[in-house]
Amino acid sequence: MAERLHIGVIGCGKIAQVRHIPEYVANPNAKLIGFFDRSAERADEVATRYNALAYGSWQELVADPGIDAVSICVANASHAEIAIGALQAGKHVLLEKPMATTLEDCEAVVAAADAAGKLLMLGHNQRFTKAHKLARDLVTSGAIGRLVTFRTTFGHGGPETWSIDPGSNTWFFNPQLTTMGAIGDLGVHKTDLLHFLTGERVVAVSALLASNDKLDAQGTPIAVDDNAVALYTLSNGAIGTMMASWSFHGAEDNSTVLYGQDGIIEIYTDPDYQVKLIRPGQPVEQFSVEAIQTNDNQTTSGVIDAFVAAVLTGVSSPVSGTEALAAMRAIFACMESSRTGRVVTIDKNKI
Repeated sequence: MAERLHIGVIGCGKIAQVRHIPEYVANPNAKLIGFFDRSAERADEVATRYNALAYGSWQELVADPGIDAVSICVANASHAEIAIGALQAGKHVLLEKPMATTLEDCEAVVAAADAAGKLLMLGHNQRFTKAHKLARDLVTSGAIGRLVTFRTTFGHGGPETWSIDPGSNTWFFNPQLTTMGAIGDLGVHKTDLLHFLTGERVVAVSALLASNDKLDAQGTPIAVDDNAVALYTLSNGAIGTMMASWSFHGAEDNSTVLYGQDGIIEIYTDPDYQVKLIRPGQPVEQFSVEAIQTNDNQTTSGVIDAFVAAVLTGVSSPVSGTEALAAMRAIFACMESSRTGRVVTIDKNKI
């Protein structure tokens, strides 16, 4: 492999242009080689901007022996096909969330990475914030004792202004391209974060998903969820809530609160102090570490640097397919629970 990791980017939409591409440019150990997008014009424009190649298909890109690894930044419905194709072509893969639109496809992506012996990483960027890392260390150290309950929320005004093609025609509202709405866009982040913070897994779900706010280009309610609320049971018996919403028409909420037998950890509830440790009979400990990244305030995610470093040093994936699969099981369980009105257990997540 080259001294620098040679990168291809598949999908040149907003997430690629705002996060993946500039973070590769800023990393001295990475070099952008080529791009593919379903809009040839967009791929040509981005390739010209970064002195790289534009490919006529994603298959052509992954077949190029000069490319070591790819970022896959396309619509959800194409994640599995392209990720499996890239892994089979011998490329390391950084895949945007959600991993795929069916559990079977998620499992197939993980199996393809194992068979190819290539690194698969999911873009679960919340694991990389300084506040979440600090909170995890506090939990691990026993600062709040045994976790009893929790609440975690990710809500903003919706993807209409985030998409590369903004407005009600955004692909986020198209069920053929997404299968899932806010639950897959935002809920998977918070589910994976719970796993990361607590070291536990979601093992049972009761959820409600709704489309009660967003309208498509024809003025009818969108066919994917714009709000999702789930009651999670973790593998240690703790119960709590996860909320994902495209209907927070104001400031974003990306907060998590963990309630233990010996205290509370608040994360991103205060703009000045991103982590608070609250324990009976003790002064509140407040930590100012790093503001949360929002759609309107983009900062370096840490995902790209972690991916490049992992590939070049040969260490295990910082967010492996196996880890992402555990979160996706919970997301699909939420969808099933909402559809059937039943509690859904996840036996494969029991640890």
